[in-house]
Amino acid sequence: MYSTLLVLHSFVRWLVVLSLLTALVRGYQGWFRADVFSKTDYRLRHITATFAHIQLMIGFLLYFQSPLVAIFRSGDSQSEVPLDIPFFGWMHISLMTLAIVVITVGSALAKRQPSDLAKFRTMVIWFSIGLLLIFIAIPWPFSPLVNRPYLRSF
Repeated sequence: MYSTLLVLHSFVRWLVVLSLLTALVRGYQGWFRADVFSKTDYRLRHITATFAHIQLMIGFLLYFQSPLVAIFRSGDSQSEVPLDIPFFGWMHISLMTLAIVVITVGSALAKRQPSDLAKFRTMVIWFSIGLLLIFIAIPWPFSPLVNRPYLRSF
């Protein structure tokens, strides 16, 4: 089950990133063009937050099954601990949880804004912060901290 969740987590990551980027492009367009916040914009905001929540739930399931996290939680203090252990033990999950909280708050605040311009602005600001946190916490293949492939396979 662990390897299946890992592949699923890797795939859903791209749904989160693509939906966030799409929402941000639409948000900037709406903000600077003073567009109407349409039903499509509402759906995009909602779908983006939903993908983020699904990813977080998969991530929590992985966290409690991960062998790296098990080593981290065991508290075994070795002189040279690989960076993977603290990264996945606390950095990744903390930053990703914070990112999803930021996206969720931004989505809720944008939904409740009185004007269309404020909805776009709120969505852009909060989703940008969430995306930045996600980009920092993803173990990219080029990362000096911890690297993983762009897309995992079985």
